[in-house]
Amino acid sequence: MNADVSVILPTFNRTRSLAAAMASVLSQSYENLELIVVDDGSTEDVEGVVRSFCDPRVKYVRRVKNGGAAAARNTGLAEARGNYIAFQDSDDIWLPGKLMRQISLFSTLPAHVGVVTGAKILYGRDASFNFGPAKVAFAPPPEGRLRLEEDQLGRLLSENRISLQNTLFRRDCFPGNSWFDPCARANEDWEFAIRLAQHTTLYEDIEPVVLGYISSDSISCSRHKQTMGLLRILRKNKGVLSARRKHRSRLMIDLAIALYKMGKKRRSLKFLIAGLTDHPNHLGSTVASLFRMATKLLNKRQRHLTSHMMRWRTDAR
Repeated sequence: MNADVSVILPTFNRTRSLAAAMASVLSQSYENLELIVVDDGSTEDVEGVVRSFCDPRVKYVRRVKNGGAAAARNTGLAEARGNYIAFQDSDDIWLPGKLMRQISLFSTLPAHVGVVTGAKILYGRDASFNFGPAKVAFAPPPEGRLRLEEDQLGRLLSENRISLQNTLFRRDCFPGNSWFDPCARANEDWEFAIRLAQHTTLYEDIEPVVLGYISSDSISCSRHKQTMGLLRILRKNKGVLSARRKHRSRLMIDLAIALYKMGKKRRSLKFLIAGLTDHPNHLGSTVASLFRMATKLLNKRQRHLTSHMMRWRTDAR
C-alpha cells in the first residue's frame, strides 16, 4: 500500500543534525508516510546516517552532483508516491502532531484549498532579522495571517508566508514534478509560493508545527544568495508582475537596497530608479528605509570606534 504522505528531506552533509530531523518525521502520530532523504552530493556519510534507521518507510536517494536544495526537492518529488507532499530540512525539527493537525485541517476546508501551512519557532534570529545565537522569532508573524478570501497572489508578491517545512500540499495542487527553480539558491520557497498561488488556494494556520534553527551554513545567512534569489523572483514572474506594477516596484526597491549592501552601487541605482518609476509613491518609504540603514551603519561604526578607544586606553595604562 502506498504511503498517504510523501516527506522529502534534502540534505548536503549536515550529518550531525540529520538523524534528529528524520526522527521527528518518523515519530509523527500520523504514521502513513514515506520519508525520502535526498543526498545532494554530500561528502559526509549521509547514507550511513539514513541506513541506521531500520524503518521501511525510509528511502535514500543520492544525487551525484550537488545542485542545491531546489534541485534536490525536485528529485524527491519525482520519487514521491503519496497523495500529499511535505518537506523537511536537515536542521529542523517537526513538532509532534504536525502531520495529524494538517491532515485534519484539510478535512474541514473547501476542496479548492490545496495547501495548509503553519508557523515555526525559529532560533537564530529575531523578528527584526537580527541574527545571533540568543535570538528567537515566531515566523511568519501571526498578525499578518493569510486569509482565504483575500488576494493571496498579491500578498505573496509582497511577503512570503510559506516556509516549506511548515506546510502540507495536496499532490495535485501544482502540476508536474519540477516545483522549484533549480537556479535559485535562496528564496526558492518564496518564488514557488508566488507561482503556487496562481494554481490553488492556501490556508494559513497560526499554530507552530516546526522548530527551526539557523546554523552557520544556513542559506538565510548568505546575503549574496538571498539577493540572487530575489532577482530570480523578478525574472521568473515577469508576466504576473507586468500587471502588478506596485508589487514589482517594491521588489525592485528591495533588490536595490540588497545590492547596495553588497557594494553593487551601480546595479543598485538601476533597480532603484526602475522601482520608483513603476510606483513613485514608494519614494517616502524608500527614503525611510535608507535612513534606517544609514543610522544602523553609523551606530555600528560608533560602537566599533568606542571599542577601539577603550582598548587604546587600556593599553596606554
